Amino acid sequence: MKKIRSQILVVLFAIIITAFVSGCMDNSSTSQSIQQQEDITTITVTDALGRNVEIPESPENVICSGSGCLRLLTYLEEEDRIVAVDSIESRDTPYDARPYALANPQFSTDYPVFGEFRGNDDPEKILSLEPQPDVIFKTYSTSGYDPVELQEKTGIPVVVLNYGDMVNNKESMYQSLRIMGESLGKEERAEEVISFFDEAIADLNDRTSDVPEEEKTTCYVGGIARRGPHGLQSTEPTYPPFLFTNALNVAYADMDLSTAEVAKEKIIEWDPEVIFVDLSTVQSEDENSAFKQLQNDDSYQQLQAVKTGNVYGVLPYNWYTQNFGSVLADSYYAGKLLYPNRFEDVDIEEKTVEIYTFLVCEGDEELGREVTEQMINAFGTPAFTKLDV
Repeated sequence: MKKIRSQILVVLFAIIITAFVSGCMDNSSTSQSIQQQEDITTITVTDALGRNVEIPESPENVICSGSGCLRLLTYLEEEDRIVAVDSIESRDTPYDARPYALANPQFSTDYPVFGEFRGNDDPEKILSLEPQPDVIFKTYSTSGYDPVELQEKTGIPVVVLNYGDMVNNKESMYQSLRIMGESLGKEERAEEVISFFDEAIADLNDRTSDVPEEEKTTCYVGGIARRGPHGLQSTEPTYPPFLFTNALNVAYADMDLSTAEVAKEKIIEWDPEVIFVDLSTVQSEDENSAFKQLQNDDSYQQLQAVKTGNVYGVLPYNWYTQNFGSVLADSYYAGKLLYPNRFEDVDIEEKTVEIYTFLVCEGDEELGREVTEQMINAFGTPAFTKLDV
């Protein structure tokens, strides 16, 4: 009987000791976790919505939600910080005109998908990521998942950016680069990118600003992409390559309007001397493409640009919103065609290599040449060439 009691006491003593040690370990673990949290240095950034968002200083892991968001991260040379991508990066399509993605094929192969494109995020997928993102950057906040709700559901800070453009909303684009740069500790690179854009736009203007109006050639661009391919009537009243080179765009309208569908009769009435075709129109592969329309429509065949063979293909740049590098490349091409004497020193292919090398290839010129070749030949009919219509 005494022996049994002794065994019971030994067991009880062991249980008490185990519980005590376990409790100490749990407390130690909890204390360590709290200490680790206290050791995280944070900064507060003001996003495009005016929200003060607290984020870890120089976050190691991020995701980019919304059109163009990952492009901005690539411009800042911090694409390796992502831990997942949206669905557009994983798509296998016959056409692609996104230089940032062509320079980074790992986007489509090495990362899980956290949600659908255009900002339609999946909070459950985001919470299942390993490692977890420290910050979510989000463009076009009114499209897709609400950024405030996303932050509440995931517990991950969401920094909203206004993507902007290169004409009417250039400052919004610059602000986004600066907000992202501040968030990542890449302020210097953000300013370098902004200076790159400003210097290129100034160069284009300096070459063409003093050309007399009577010496300018009238021009038109058709087939402008907007959420898919379109025909010749799809144009851009404030087409940046024409604005930057002070060209006589027959469809020009002084308004905050990116794309517009104009009447066929207006194109015939304008009768431009030179026509540029956004090669994204080739995706139509039928009579709805600008290329086919110019070839087969008797009315378009009477245009002086068609009769004289002055129809040229340009790079699409509205591809998962605007690819700013392609805007610049098209601008130099338009300038060289419209004012050959003002751009004698510019080799279009070399200029395009320079642009992509700086913006999306981290200074790797060989990669810049590969991206340029892919972009120029992405649609079968090469860009920067005369079209056979």
